[in-house]
Amino acid sequence: MPYGQLARVAAAGKLAPMTTSSTSAFDGFLLGIDGGGSGTRVILADAHGNELARASGGPSGLGLGVARAWQSIGDACARAFEAAALPFDWRNCALGCGLAGVNNADWLTAFLGAAPDVRALSVESDAYTTVLGAHGGESGVIVALGTGSIAASLDESGVCRIAGGYGFPSGDEASGAWLGLRAVVHLQRVLDGRAPEDGWSRAMLAHTGATDRDSLVVWLCAANQTAYATLAPTVFEFRDHPEAARLLDQAGQEIAKFVAALDSAGVLPVALCGGLAAPYEPFVPAMLRERMRAPRADSAAGALELARRAASAFAAADGAAR
Repeated sequence: MPYGQLARVAAAGKLAPMTTSSTSAFDGFLLGIDGGGSGTRVILADAHGNELARASGGPSGLGLGVARAWQSIGDACARAFEAAALPFDWRNCALGCGLAGVNNADWLTAFLGAAPDVRALSVESDAYTTVLGAHGGESGVIVALGTGSIAASLDESGVCRIAGGYGFPSGDEASGAWLGLRAVVHLQRVLDGRAPEDGWSRAMLAHTGATDRDSLVVWLCAANQTAYATLAPTVFEFRDHPEAARLLDQAGQEIAKFVAALDSAGVLPVALCGGLAAPYEPFVPAMLRERMRAPRADSAAGALELARRAASAFAAADGAAR
């Protein structure tokens, strides 16, 4: 394969076991990219997979637009090279991307079509790279809990399955947005006099900036999933409130349902990932907590493994062409 020709691999659905071996005959750099609706994280490594630097940037979920995604990815990659005191040239790079939104075929096609002149490119969902990183390429289940939520599993043959992740407001159970959407109902009741004022309602008033019913309606009309997710910390803060406790118990049950859908036998290790993983852990049913393990690595590390495999495929094709 001529230098600079792009090797594209998208949404393959199956991964070989994770390895740290070098990418034979590949002399460039590996970039593992984790991109979502709130930000982008990048790991820069040499051809042997040795980490050189990390960097972050703006959102690169495909739902925000392909041009914006590549801009954020490019900015974050440039920062990683700068941190490593190395010159940045796309043509020397093999990219592995775990991105939100790749399940939309049109978005994925547009993303691949807009790719810069990189050496190799592999694109998967961020859920895929999260489960790959969390369990080191071995069998297991993850539930990613942040502004949104999704669950994924890898079986012994490397096949990935997904549960949830249908998006706000109809899906993303146990996510920050899901929790905040339900929490604000308590504030509505307080403002109407249907429930007594308390510390939790005052905390939500502070987060929304509302002062009365009408100003809360204004906030609700403008609120998106990110806005609702800002209310989630108040639920954990006031976990002893009967209504907050009910919501957290319900969220724990939803997490258990995700896992059961992907591992009906109940034998695979489970890792909670994302910003709400630690806060939710006490509310997961006890039988599931017994199987929970700390993630070995993050989604960016899983994406770095995709980059390594893409580089290996490039090197093999390049050697065969010579």
